[in-house]
Amino acid sequence: MKFVSEYRDASLSQQYTEAIADLVTQPWTIMEICGGQTHAIVKYGIDRLLPDGVTLVHGPGCPVCVTPIERIDKALDLARREDVILCSFGDMLRVPGSDRDLLSVKATGGDVRTVYSPLDGLAIARDNPQKQVVFFAVGFETTAPATAMAVYQAKQQQLNNFSLLVSHVLVPPAMEAILSSPNCLVQGFLAAGHVCTVMGYTQYEPLVETYQVPIVVTGFEPVDVLQGIYLCLKQLEAGVAKVENQYSRSVQRQGNPTAQTLIQEVFEVIPRHWRGLGEIPASGLGVREEYGQFDGDRRFGFSSDISPDATETECISGEILQGFRKPHDCPAFGTRCTPDHPLGAPMVSSEGACAAYYRWRADVAEV
Repeated sequence: MKFVSEYRDASLSQQYTEAIADLVTQPWTIMEICGGQTHAIVKYGIDRLLPDGVTLVHGPGCPVCVTPIERIDKALDLARREDVILCSFGDMLRVPGSDRDLLSVKATGGDVRTVYSPLDGLAIARDNPQKQVVFFAVGFETTAPATAMAVYQAKQQQLNNFSLLVSHVLVPPAMEAILSSPNCLVQGFLAAGHVCTVMGYTQYEPLVETYQVPIVVTGFEPVDVLQGIYLCLKQLEAGVAKVENQYSRSVQRQGNPTAQTLIQEVFEVIPRHWRGLGEIPASGLGVREEYGQFDGDRRFGFSSDISPDATETECISGEILQGFRKPHDCPAFGTRCTPDHPLGAPMVSSEGACAAYYRWRADVAEV
């Protein structure tokens, strides 16, 4: 398929692999931010093609994985209410909350509906005026414009039975949280190409200046990832640090101004709690006061026992999402924790690192 097969070209991939081997003179650790890149790396064995000493670690690039238990528990609370239709992307239905998941609530009578877009929620709200329709808004900057558009249209159409349970998070603050950690292992980043398609990459330039780490905006196919790794290693070997754009066929420095304006119209930047990572300042989006009638947190009274500090008892997702450990380092991986019976979000999501290893690394999963 044109524009896909050329980025999966085996001979070109081999050329980059050989170029990386010729380039590297010392050990380096690079973190890919996006879960889509993680799946490409594991599926195509890219990490196994790299020279000894070049280590790829998997970052907090799965928005489903970093959605905190507190938000899941609020979604569960809403899904149990007789007057509520809860709309969600399919990945969220299997993510465990404190005691169960949305799929379990759906199976016992909760009106939980899988949608492909926040705009689907508007149609459901129009068709069900007697119900409150809530869209569980999860995602990075990539999906925020569509969520903002849903709220914008709801206000224009006076759909007062539509609202959001927002859990949108922002990538650059999470990268800074990782870099500022005294235990940080990361020497370079592969930034998420789809996020940068929306937001551009000017927000990464202060990170490069402050922490002197290369950041390469990278796509998602094997050739993209290998080229991104090569460009990052080239900077590291030369002792320089800058933002470089491998994904130029999609990303421009300023991003998509129209999408950014829509995000800024509906949302404001707030602190956000990340599952496994804790609270990160200025790392989330919340509904602005002007659109407050569409904010589920304002509209619904939640149980007082829903705690923002709830954590898993066994899942080591926090360590995995910061690059300290790999999925197969978890003693529950592939045994007590599987996609059918997940202990944590990284095993559920289509972008989760644990799900990638379970699906594409049969030799690991069978251990």
